[in-house]
Amino acid sequence: METVGKQKLWSFLDHRGKAKATTCTTVRKGDAQLVTSYFELAKKVAELQFLNRDFVLVFRGQSGDYRNKSGNTSLKPSIMRANDATKVPTPNQLLRRYARLADAEKSLMAHYRKGNTPGSKRLRRQMILRWSLLQHYEICKTPLLDVSHSLRVAASFASDGGGAEGFVFVLGVPNLSGAVTASAEAGLQVVRLASVCPPSAVRPHIQEGYLLGEYPEMTGVDQKQNYKHYEIDFGRRLVAKFRFEPTPFWASSSDFPRVPHDALYPTADPLLGLAETIKNDLGS
Repeated sequence: METVGKQKLWSFLDHRGKAKATTCTTVRKGDAQLVTSYFELAKKVAELQFLNRDFVLVFRGQSGDYRNKSGNTSLKPSIMRANDATKVPTPNQLLRRYARLADAEKSLMAHYRKGNTPGSKRLRRQMILRWSLLQHYEICKTPLLDVSHSLRVAASFASDGGGAEGFVFVLGVPNLSGAVTASAEAGLQVVRLASVCPPSAVRPHIQEGYLLGEYPEMTGVDQKQNYKHYEIDFGRRLVAKFRFEPTPFWASSSDFPRVPHDALYPTADPLLGLAETIKNDLGS
């Protein structure tokens, strides 16, 4: 039996090979570690999962490493982002965003009832499930952050923008159980999209999508006043970050090919039509 509170965070801080004991702030402030192939990335993530055994690792792919005003990697939910990562949304912006989110929830529930879509009862009862669909199908800004349980999917997303570099962020979350995992200790909820969306909605299944949210939910601007902006940042769950040049990275990874754009965003998904309908309901 280990003494409580003795867990360390292990990460890669330089290019010398092995992971070292460190802090989340050091990881956020440091540079992303360069990897040259998917196999190299997968081996480093395997080492991280072995050393950080108290966490389940999930992944997020981006085209850049966006920093807050303190110079730390910032991974905020869409509703809390400003155009410049060093700034925060104004109170009026947050009021408008939460009002739009509430309208989108109402529209989603109305269309779910009308279409007799599987899972509508759960959707009506749990706000975070409604937010999950609205976030994943990019209907409006929400307090949730998209991640994937698949390292290859995250690396493919990081390459999807056609930029010179891709970034993969590794986040540590509590042990996952069921459709929604809530941890009061971590102040975190993790939603497994495959358990939320109907089986005909293939996109979240292919992407092996999960969503991270605060626990308890950040239900509105009034509750947000109890938190500082830096607290509503999933960079606080960052275990490691990697960067790569997409063309040579995938060229040297023939056994692990990149997931193409059309596969990440399949058009044969009935919820796409629903998403467009709700967007039209919301207007500009």
